[in-house]
Amino acid sequence: MNIKQIPLIFLLISSLYGFSQDGIPVYSDYFADNLYLLHPSMAGAATHNQIRLTARQQWFDQKEAPNLQTVSFNARLGEQSGVGAIFFNDQNGYHSQTGAYLTYAHHIMFSRSEADLNQLSFGLSAGITQQRLDETNFALDDYDPIIAGIVQSTSYFNVDAGVSYNFLDFSSHFTVKNLIFQNRSIYSEDFESNNQRKYLLSAAYAIGKYGADWSYEPSFLFQLTERTAEKAIDINFKAYRTMDFGKLWGGLSYRRSFDGADYLNGLETKGQKAQYVTPVLGINFKDFMFAYTYSYQAGNVTLQSGGFHQITLGYDFLGGRPEPYDCNCPAIN
Repeated sequence: MNIKQIPLIFLLISSLYGFSQDGIPVYSDYFADNLYLLHPSMAGAATHNQIRLTARQQWFDQKEAPNLQTVSFNARLGEQSGVGAIFFNDQNGYHSQTGAYLTYAHHIMFSRSEADLNQLSFGLSAGITQQRLDETNFALDDYDPIIAGIVQSTSYFNVDAGVSYNFLDFSSHFTVKNLIFQNRSIYSEDFESNNQRKYLLSAAYAIGKYGADWSYEPSFLFQLTERTAEKAIDINFKAYRTMDFGKLWGGLSYRRSFDGADYLNGLETKGQKAQYVTPVLGINFKDFMFAYTYSYQAGNVTLQSGGFHQITLGYDFLGGRPEPYDCNCPAIN
């Protein structure tokens, strides 16, 4: 590997697959009917209450490869309130973080009738995250007393805030993650900023008549990290097929970073931006949901040829509204 490839490798790690220092990493969990993981304003926004479990494993052939597990619950309380909770465990080699968030959301209805959807939602999540760096296995063959044998751990508090607007077949969401600046002792302040703030903007529009056998949903997600000005966008498309037992659905997501790096390919210098493709397959059987996503890294310089697997299990049960709205709105109905 040429030394000029190193910045690109670090870019790929930090932008797409690396260990997140700011709570739950933004992968493709939301693409599997799990918007609440990203947007606190979606707690209790749907016509049904939700339980979701996800498990993500990267690079099965690599020891201590990145993996993530989440358990989330959100429900409607009364006419205008929603609550939620998220528990997560995120590991990458010698680094790990575990945490929990609690959410409150407020929903304002502007509907002309009980059958119409016109809802503005605000949400606030507060969470505790514990980070751990285990250096006990560092440099076993060539012992370095400065780093080897040390276990560092720290906990910190932060807040996410968001707003969602759902109108018939259209939905949009804006969330600011990690509102509070935090100094953490586990990493050197010379290298890590106390600003972990991230902005998420997403929108979707469902195509097809309400009650039709087939419907389609294009969507996007844009994310911006404030301190480093890193930007990335997801372009998504889903198709839904209504069945007697529930619904079959599938889709494709393409993520691309706006930031890139140059690398030396022989004597030629080329540029590359972090990107990956994620197909998803899902089924809703009565009140249960199952989804599988597979993320494939694209480009000439990759961390590993293998993909990243994720399974999502879900259960929906009645909340504050027993009947669906008269709209093609997968995130709400």
